[in-house]
Amino acid sequence: MADETALETRIAARAKVAVGDVRSVFEAQGIPLGLPPARPRSLRIHRLRLAGVRTGTLEPGPFDKTFEFADGLTALVASNLRGKSSVLELVTWCLRGTPRETSGAIHWLTEVDLDATVAGQAMGFRLNLQSQEITSAIALSGPDQQTLATLRSPDPAQGVLPLFRATNSESYAQQVEALMMQWMDLQPLVSAQKGTTAVAHGWPAYYGALYMPPARSAALLGDVVMAGLSGRLLQVFLDLPAAAVLAKVKTQTTLMVTARQRRQSTATTAQAERAEQRGQIEADLAAAHARLAQLTQAAGGSEQESLADLAEATKRVSTAAVNSEEAWEELMRLHRQARSQRQRDEKLLNDVRESGIARRLFHGLDPTTCPRCDQGFADERRQLEVRDHSCAVCARPVQGDDESPEDVVAEAEERVKSSKEAERLAREALEQAETELDQVSRDLRAAQDRLRQADAAARVPEHAQAREAVLRLEGALSVLPELPPPAVDPAEDLAIKVLRAAAKTLEDDHEKEAARLFTDLNAEISDLARTFGFAALESVSINRAAHLAITSDGGKERNFTDQVPGERLRLRIAVIVALLRVGAAHQISTHPGLLLIDSPKAEEIQDVDIHLLLQELNDVAETNHLQVLVTTADFGLAHDVLPAENIKEAAEGKPLW
Repeated sequence: MADETALETRIAARAKVAVGDVRSVFEAQGIPLGLPPARPRSLRIHRLRLAGVRTGTLEPGPFDKTFEFADGLTALVASNLRGKSSVLELVTWCLRGTPRETSGAIHWLTEVDLDATVAGQAMGFRLNLQSQEITSAIALSGPDQQTLATLRSPDPAQGVLPLFRATNSESYAQQVEALMMQWMDLQPLVSAQKGTTAVAHGWPAYYGALYMPPARSAALLGDVVMAGLSGRLLQVFLDLPAAAVLAKVKTQTTLMVTARQRRQSTATTAQAERAEQRGQIEADLAAAHARLAQLTQAAGGSEQESLADLAEATKRVSTAAVNSEEAWEELMRLHRQARSQRQRDEKLLNDVRESGIARRLFHGLDPTTCPRCDQGFADERRQLEVRDHSCAVCARPVQGDDESPEDVVAEAEERVKSSKEAERLAREALEQAETELDQVSRDLRAAQDRLRQADAAARVPEHAQAREAVLRLEGALSVLPELPPPAVDPAEDLAIKVLRAAAKTLEDDHEKEAARLFTDLNAEISDLARTFGFAALESVSINRAAHLAITSDGGKERNFTDQVPGERLRLRIAVIVALLRVGAAHQISTHPGLLLIDSPKAEEIQDVDIHLLLQELNDVAETNHLQVLVTTADFGLAHDVLPAENIKEAAEGKPLW
């Protein structure tokens, strides 16, 4: 048995990480940390009903045919092209979700019913067909086969309930796969395709181990040769510890390692290409600089200033000049305003010294426009105010004199003093602004002169071309920075490390279990193959990849694919029965125990050999809880080997259904 220490603990120890890291990686990858031993997954069919309308010249008209199947070997016997193989295909359609091959006679069918026991549960599959397509279907669960046999729809009163419903062939196939994977306690078989894509093989791949492929097929177990599926089926049917988990772990490890390698290779290649590009540009830039320096020196001066730099400097000085001019104009306006105020204050002082009326109006308003219509007063109204003592606003006469002329004069004098000071400050600010404006103007003229000179120098053809080459190469270099080394993803590194340790740990568990099981399995395969007529067989050796080495004919070792079709068929059947025997002996869940074989006599087996094969297969099926359906066109063969109740036959030339 495998080490009983928790799988996550053993993986953590091998990877030298914390147990929590192992759990996190498996959770992130969606992989369970091991699986319990599988539940029993036996599969038996009991009743197949076919109904429809036959067309053509052979017994046309409606039909409704029911086949009953028992354990052991059942032979479907009819002339060629009379419906034998289509029975296997219709059983396959119901249980697999799609037929392996489509028979031409299927277009006659309108209803197909199959009753089966799936992992101990009585189930019924009811298909309604039109033009070889499902129009509606339902899967039922019931208390027993007798109850299911009377119904095509749910009947809760009798304990018959729906498991799923489908409205077309595609939906039926998807739902049958999900149902069978669940009830048969199976996990998807995941493999990596070209190291880049994960491919999941579900129930159809498992079903290939129930319906024997053509004898010439290279697959020992199942009907798919690629992706190592034969080995994975073998591991599952021997219930090796977490076989499906190991497949997922290996696949995910392959995908992650491949993705990392491709990413690193791409980054390394990009780095090399970028370094080569930069090296070439840097060499070209050095040559361009040398050429420009040579032309500048030949022109008799130092290298000209950059046009772009000079243009930027000129722009800055020009902006400063505009700002200075605007500031000067504002200060000029303030100076003029201050001067006007000073002049008004001086005139007012003169007026209050000479006129009592002026002193009386001194503290009043001094509007320049009408407060109602906002129009200015005419000069003559101001003159009338002085000459005739009439108010410039309302034109009424102003009489009397101010009672405190000294105070009015003193206040007027103070106003003149303040306005003079304001005018002086405004004039000083204006003079400072004029000085700054002059300096900025000189700077602007100088910058413009340098720009014109540089532009004139740059317009010399060779010099301009050389400078353009320098600028172009500098620009090219700036948009091609050095690439960083390939990024390291610690989470990815941890995941790969943990998955690799998990694969090795599970492989160790498998090897321990295989050592316990494969000796018995090899012995059983050898005994059964000889029993089935492979007389020259001496021994076989099978490994976990389902590679079968056969020793026969005096010690000569050959592979499974080196055998003739008849021997391949015997070996396939021997492997299935051996799995059942070893499973029973070691109390593990194994092959479902249902086997479909189409026309074994056609696989280059002599009459005496096929009699022996079917006789022994009948005995083995009865003693190993195996249900086998075989088709044959040899009426005598079936009756020589089987009792009448195990034969489903049609008269020679007549249809089986």
